[in-house]
Amino acid sequence: MSVVILYGTETGNSELVADAISDVLAVDHDPSIYDMSEFAVEDLDPADFLVVICSTYGEGELPTGAEPFAEELDAVEPDLTGLRFAVFGLGDTVYGETFNRGGEIMAEKLTARGAVQVGDHARHDNSSPVKPAKFAAEWAAGIVGVIDPVNAG
Repeated sequence: MSVVILYGTETGNSELVADAISDVLAVDHDPSIYDMSEFAVEDLDPADFLVVICSTYGEGELPTGAEPFAEELDAVEPDLTGLRFAVFGLGDTVYGETFNRGGEIMAEKLTARGAVQVGDHARHDNSSPVKPAKFAAEWAAGIVGVIDPVNAG
């Protein structure tokens, strides 16, 4: 089983978060990091564990970097039964009801294809004093046990 980290970003914050999560997961796994805009849906492997990092753009939309992947999920309609994934979302509470909607959209698209979301859905608030990479590292430490539950101690 491999760990695949996909990030969708508008300004680059999701990429920084991907690096922070990768640093934590690298202790027990050797994660691969990809920009969603450069990752093909047919490369999703249900044997892998997927970490999705997605910011929210505007008033609840996907960032430009996530749109091609999301559109391809809808067009190809892959069977993702058996794929387990965790989500780290970025947003800002000033947007109210659409806060962190990008991560939620990606989770909905994956579960609609048979994938199963595990662990806590992280929702970073850009209005908080906590930097996204620090929040991500703490979150990643918490999902280590759900990546490979058979070997979790």
